[in-house]
Amino acid sequence: MTIRQPIFIRCMHQKNKNNNSGFVYSTNPEFFIPGEQNLRVHLDRKAGGKMVTRITDFKGTPDSLEKLGKLLKQKCASGGAVKDGEIILQGDHRDKILSILASEGYRAKKSGG
Repeated sequence: MTIRQPIFIRCMHQKNKNNNSGFVYSTNPEFFIPGEQNLRVHLDRKAGGKMVTRITDFKGTPDSLEKLGKLLKQKCASGGAVKDGEIILQGDHRDKILSILASEGYRAKKSGG
């Protein structure tokens, strides 16, 4: 059983509490903000020659990986799975995934051929 530690967000300016431009402080060592991610988007072939898009190098909790996987599957209207620290989507969705990840604040780039 793992114990999850709380995440604290504090603003540098106390006058404007609605301003989210402050710094982020976390006591959880597995907490990463999307801009710190360096995700890789690969195109692979599975058995039978089917194309799949894989997203790798995610750093964070399994719950946040599941949420990102669910978001990508919904936006791409595709089936897929989240396992072994990777998100796998059926079909070639590299360009669409890159734009979705960019709009969510993640840094990602194509990898491989």
